[in-house]
Order: sequence, then C-alpha cells, then structure tokens
Amino acid sequence: MQSWYHIIPKNTGLSTYVWIIFCLLPFFFIFRSSSMFEIAFGIFMTLLFFLSYRLSFISNSRMVYLWVSIEMAISLVMTFLFGYIYFALFLAFFIGNIKHLGGFLSLYIVHLMTTIAAVVMTFVTEVDDIFPHLPFIVITVIGVILLPFTVRYRNKQHKLEGELQDANERISQLMVLEERERIARDLHDTLGQKLSMIGLKSDLAGKLIPVKPEKAVEEVQDIRQTARTALKEVREMVSDMRGTKLEDELIRVQQIIEAAEMSFEYEGSPKLENTPLLVENVLSMCLKEAVTNIVKHSDASHCKVTITQTSTEILVVVEDNGRGLPDNIEPFKGNGMQGMRERLEFVNGSMEIYSSHGTTLRLHVPNIIKQSNKEESV
Repeated sequence: MQSWYHIIPKNTGLSTYVWIIFCLLPFFFIFRSSSMFEIAFGIFMTLLFFLSYRLSFISNSRMVYLWVSIEMAISLVMTFLFGYIYFALFLAFFIGNIKHLGGFLSLYIVHLMTTIAAVVMTFVTEVDDIFPHLPFIVITVIGVILLPFTVRYRNKQHKLEGELQDANERISQLMVLEERERIARDLHDTLGQKLSMIGLKSDLAGKLIPVKPEKAVEEVQDIRQTARTALKEVREMVSDMRGTKLEDELIRVQQIIEAAEMSFEYEGSPKLENTPLLVENVLSMCLKEAVTNIVKHSDASHCKVTITQTSTEILVVVEDNGRGLPDNIEPFKGNGMQGMRERLEFVNGSMEIYSSHGTTLRLHVPNIIKQSNKEESV
C-alpha cells in the first residue's frame, strides 16, 4: 500500500472542495437528531471513521483489511442512523488503491453489496427523509461502482509512466556511456598512430643529428607536419562533438514521439546543404525542446515536423493536434520558449507560435551558406 495519503483523496476526478463538503456533511446529518446521545455517537463515529481511514493507508497489508472492515461498519451505521451514505465514496477510493487483485475484488464486491443493501433498506424505512437526496444517492452508488476501477487504472498508468521515465533515464545513461566509448575510440584512432609516429621519428632524428644532420632536419619537419595534422584532426573531432546534426536529432525526436504513443510525420529533407554547424545545432536544440513540450503538455496524438530550406532562410515547422496553449499563459514564457527564442536570436533567427486546434511553432533562421574549403584557403 502507499505510505501516506491525506484524508481528502486526490486524482479522482472530483474537486477538492467536493471532498471537503463530504468531510463536513456528516455533521449536518448528525445535528438534525434530537437526542444528545445520537449527536455524540454520530460525532464519535465520524472521527473514528477518519482515524481508521488514515490508519488504513499507513498500516501493513494484514491490518488494512481490519481497518477497512471497521470503515464499512461505520459507513453502514451512519447510513442506517443518519442517512449519510457518502463515506462509501471514501471507501471506494481506498479500495481502488489496493494492489493485490484478489483483495481488490473481494473488498469491491463486499463494499458494493453492503452499500446497495444499506441504501435499499434506508430508502424503504425512511423514504420521506431520503427521497430529497435521491439524485445524490444515485450518484454515490455510481461512484462506488466506478471509482475503484478508475483509481486502479490511474495508479497503473502512473506506475507505467514512472517505469517509462526510469527506462528513458537508463537509455540516456547508456547513450552517455556509448558516447564516451566512441570518444575514446576516436581519440585512440586519431592520436595513437600520430603520437607513435612522432615518437619513432624523434628517436630517429636524435640518432641522425651527429651523422646526417640534413636527414635529421627532414625528420624534424616531418614531425612538425605530423603534429599539425594531428592537431587539425583533434579540432575537427571536437567541433563535431559540440554540434548536433538536424538529421540525427530528427531520428531521436521520432523515437520520443513514438515512445509517447503518438503518431509522427515529417516533410522535407533534414539534410541541410552547406549550413554552418552552429546554426544546425541551434535548430536541433529548438526542435528537441519543442517536441519535449508536446509530449509533456499538449495531450496530442499526432506530431508533424516540416523542414524547408530556401535560398534566404531555413524554416522548421512543428505542429500538433493537442489542446493548445492555455489562455492564461503568455506564448513566449515558460516551457522552454524563452530559451528557444534566445538561441534563435543568437543566430539572427526568430520564432512564431500559433494555438488553434493544436499548436504550431515556426522556427526561422537565415540561410547563411558556409564557405567551401577552397574559398577558405584563398
């Protein structure tokens, strides 16, 4: 069982204020009694119910059934004596939190049968008092029928979401380890051979200096050239590590969308022609942030990404069919929007957002063509 719950149930589809009314309402039924003994007895039963209700959440599995039995008995007594049936909703919520299927079904059947029997008997004996509350009693019986399954389904959903989050974190850790191994391999392949060659040529140059100075000078020049080549390769490798290709990010985005059980569609080519790596990296980060927002906040079932490269700009459009932006939230505040806009401004880009039957995000970046290697060498 869960370690602690407030007396007021959460995530049941009913407002907290409704549950507060259910907590206070028994006193209204109790104080209608004319006898002080009945009033005192009703208050005692109410306090005992909430005490048992709390203990049922923090007790071990064996004691749980004892507290639930006490709560059922109190609920029946309150129904017979005062016509107060709404404790049955608290019990229905608690039964939905029982993980063991056998215990869940047993308590569900017993609670449902006793609640219906108590309602029928009270309705027969006190029809004049109960009849004005008949719509609320019907709603309560429906809640007793449906609420345990609703709570049980939501608990399973939250558990699966937690397992999915743990799996994603594990995947992220494995990706980091894989990236470290790749970096180690690249460093070994890039520098290992070059440094070995530099060591051998240095030994050879040291031996040739006394006998063949000219040959030693050639070896030193070869060492200098090898060192420059190694430095260039290291710089290129570091530059590739710092940037993320839009094509690679699109694959990860599709995996995230499909893992969230959403359909994914994209148009255009993610391979940008002669675009600086910095610009492509900014677009990749913004695309990742936009898709993360869709998965977390949109409740969408479909996501579409369109990438268009013209002679003047690169346009990335991210669309979803979710609930759109709430009216009380400014478009460019929260959910990473401010960070996306700052990244785009760094490369003279801009963004637009529209919210109607979903959300559409448009990312604009000027198409600054990267110079060719030939032009750079001139």
